[in-house]
Amino acid sequence: MNFFTICKFFEKDLYDLFSCNLYLCFSNINMPGDSDLEIEEAFRRAQKAHNNKAKLVASLKNRYNKLEDKTEFHEEFVRCLKYAMIIYTREPAVENVIDFVTRFVMSLKCRHLSHGANSHAVRFRACQLVNKLLGSLSENAQIDDDLWDRIHEAMLIRVTDKYPNVRIQAALAMSRLQDPSNVDCPTIKAYMLLLENDSNPEVRRAVLSCIAPSATTLSKIYKRTRDVKEKVRKLAYQVLAEKVHIRALSIAQRVSLLHEGLSDSADSVKEVVKTHLLPAWLRMQQGDVLQLLHRLDVENCAETAVTTLQAIFSMATSPDDLQNGVRLDESKSNRLALCEFVKNKGNEGEELLERLLPETAIFAEYLYSYLKSITQLSEEQRADMTQLEMVMTQEFIGQQLILLVGCLDTSEEGGRKRMVAVLQEILLMPNTPTSLIGLLVEKLIGILRDDAQKIQMVAEIISDVREPILPISEPVDENEKRRKQVKLAEVRVQIMEAKQTLEECISCQDFSRAAELKDSISQLEELKNQLVLEASQSADNIKEQRVEKSDAKTLLKCLTMCAELFKQMNIKRGICPTMNALIESLILPGVSNPNPAVRNMAVICLGTAALHSKDLANTHLVLLLQITQLDEPKIRISALRALVDQLLLNGLILQDKPAPVSQDDSNEQPEHQAEEESTVQSILKMLSEFLDSEICELRTETAEGLAKLMYCGRILSPKLLSRLVLLWYNPVTEDDQRLRHCLGVFLQLYARASRTNQECVEESFLPTMRTLFNAPVTSPLSEVDTSNVAELFVELTRPSALVQPAAVQAVSVHDSLAVRVCNEILRDTSAPEVRLYCKTLSWLEINTEPGPANSDLQLLLKDILQEVKDKHSIRIIEKLCNQLNGDRCSKSAGNQDTTLQNLDDHNGGGTSYDEENVPEEPPSVRPSRRAKMAAIDKTKQDLTALMNQEANSS
Repeated sequence: MNFFTICKFFEKDLYDLFSCNLYLCFSNINMPGDSDLEIEEAFRRAQKAHNNKAKLVASLKNRYNKLEDKTEFHEEFVRCLKYAMIIYTREPAVENVIDFVTRFVMSLKCRHLSHGANSHAVRFRACQLVNKLLGSLSENAQIDDDLWDRIHEAMLIRVTDKYPNVRIQAALAMSRLQDPSNVDCPTIKAYMLLLENDSNPEVRRAVLSCIAPSATTLSKIYKRTRDVKEKVRKLAYQVLAEKVHIRALSIAQRVSLLHEGLSDSADSVKEVVKTHLLPAWLRMQQGDVLQLLHRLDVENCAETAVTTLQAIFSMATSPDDLQNGVRLDESKSNRLALCEFVKNKGNEGEELLERLLPETAIFAEYLYSYLKSITQLSEEQRADMTQLEMVMTQEFIGQQLILLVGCLDTSEEGGRKRMVAVLQEILLMPNTPTSLIGLLVEKLIGILRDDAQKIQMVAEIISDVREPILPISEPVDENEKRRKQVKLAEVRVQIMEAKQTLEECISCQDFSRAAELKDSISQLEELKNQLVLEASQSADNIKEQRVEKSDAKTLLKCLTMCAELFKQMNIKRGICPTMNALIESLILPGVSNPNPAVRNMAVICLGTAALHSKDLANTHLVLLLQITQLDEPKIRISALRALVDQLLLNGLILQDKPAPVSQDDSNEQPEHQAEEESTVQSILKMLSEFLDSEICELRTETAEGLAKLMYCGRILSPKLLSRLVLLWYNPVTEDDQRLRHCLGVFLQLYARASRTNQECVEESFLPTMRTLFNAPVTSPLSEVDTSNVAELFVELTRPSALVQPAAVQAVSVHDSLAVRVCNEILRDTSAPEVRLYCKTLSWLEINTEPGPANSDLQLLLKDILQEVKDKHSIRIIEKLCNQLNGDRCSKSAGNQDTTLQNLDDHNGGGTSYDEENVPEEPPSVRPSRRAKMAAIDKTKQDLTALMNQEANSS
């Protein structure tokens, strides 16, 4: 067997390429060659995409096989190869050469390459060749164990390379080296580490395309569906659709994938869920939609189930496909989703909707009979989980039936009146589940057309529930009762005597006397019946009258109806007398009720009612503030939400400091303005304290409320913004996904919204950094990566990030931030944070045009150069000075190796940037021959010129 090596050595002036050798042994592949070909000529031709590489390989191999001493061939081959190896950009000519080399090496037995060269370009090409060579192996190919270990070891080193393209190729090369069945497989561990921590999205995508799903890796793949980058999320869903069975996922994971995927902000992600994930899951269930729903938690995640069904229906091509695609008679959820989907189509789906739903009056009767039949459980029965699950299922079906009311045609007067009457009866029934009350009121209000009628009808229902008409027994006079009983006994005796005398008269044939006795007996019978009736009426002396009920269940039901009424009514209508009566008689007393559930619903009602009247909001503002600080956590959160809603709708534009007032105007300042400012400061202080609360839900609700207020412009506070950023980075909130997601979205949207917001972010930069630098070792903030925080602020204040960037900006936010950072450096030039501040300056988009701002900044930079002693910082400042002086060469040279990336994933430590941009793959679509020639002519790199240049110089 013959062996040979490629890349035995490279010239010393080309980066010392051989720090490590990799030997790849392959079975000899005999390929026919019709003629010999010079090596350099083969490389020249290989650059041209239209040339047949198979013929080039065969010809060059034919020449190689004829040589007895192959040393000269090796050296010449390496000399030609090195020109491709040192070029990093994805030039078509270079890619063609790499493909040619891969094919040629595959036709031989072995080779070795350097992967640890100083040049990132060489490392990239070496890993690329290994990737292509391993990828070219057949399924049953075998590699020597020692060689496999050496390849594995080398690629494990390269997946941690500084440059993302090298990491990508190394990750791709290891795809055939992984062992999913081995829990300790180093490749699997490296893949999972890259998925979790690599800052470059293209690297994460490369790993996703290679990693084999298993019990160990599934959670990591699933987590990438929440990646900050759209392309990564999209690929993660594709991998789950193509490689993972639905049974391998938990119910919570299935629901989460559908919920988040179908509501993703990127249309491409939504599309891949519709066209890949859902069809794949349906195929696993033999196309049975019901069976797919059984794989989801439909009862607890009804909204996700409906969204999923609508996504399935959206892929139908005709109305018949819609109706036949689901067995509607077996699932209320299916019918609801389909009805809502068809109704949204408007006139186009009107005919199908009529076939799906019965007449309104018929449906009303069915709804009433079903809800009336829901089982009522005692407290003891509720302890039995089987019975409790049965009732929960009944309530869920009832909920779906109520939702179908919104799809009915209520334009017909008779059907509409019957539905209104049925909904009223259901709301008045004492056994109607509390969980359905709000939905019933919503549908009732939706059917009614007049606002006054809506308010009046709901108020009457609340009154009837709160004060139902009940039968009341009155006390009976015992003497009168005894007298009537004696009288009744006397009458009965008289009747018996008269009947006896009657029989005697008949026997004596005294018929005249018998007739008289018969009339007398009839009168006595009437008297007896009257006395019996009076006795029975006196025993059941019951009258009907209204009785006020104050039990927790009744109050909760009434407050739920009241809350839904205020929620459904237009806030511009204001508070009418009927609504005000509900507030005074039901809501305010409920706020002080001893039952927590009643108290919580009363607070929700009060907060909703306050949105209808600014006077009402101001009247009860103090009460809400007290509740947010004194009650149970759940009630405090409800009061906090009500407070935030008031501030969003009616509140002042709150600032850290009041607007300055001149001395002449201060005497004229109204007293109420001072009171308002005092209230504002109290609210800000309270909200700030809540951010440190040990109650996770209260802290999260406060952060979300502040984010809303700041985004809507109700609060303009760099201090509070700094607190939110610190809360986002704080390791304590790592498990609070809702908080992290909310603040992550808010920071980006807030900074992009306006220049004013970016200035607020700029002002919060230094306070945030000082807090982190001064955090004691015992504080969780000491674990935060300050470099990531600085990068975040730079990205948020970037002028190009604005939704509507200003056409002309004399001084950008980055210019102002640069001055702030310079002044901070000069405060203490020996501080350890100076190096980070200098690095921050290098990230800013500073205006290099001549002007006062530019001149001031240059003066500050010169002072820094004189004061700072750190060499790394000095180099950064010198480079920045050159840029401000118009030295574009320095800037462009720096951009070859270091370019800031976009804001990346935040999983507990902040955002990250990679060292350089990732060159994109060339298009995979095969162009025409003319297009190929045009592309080759325009290419930026031509290895022929480089080879000729060295040949001439030698």
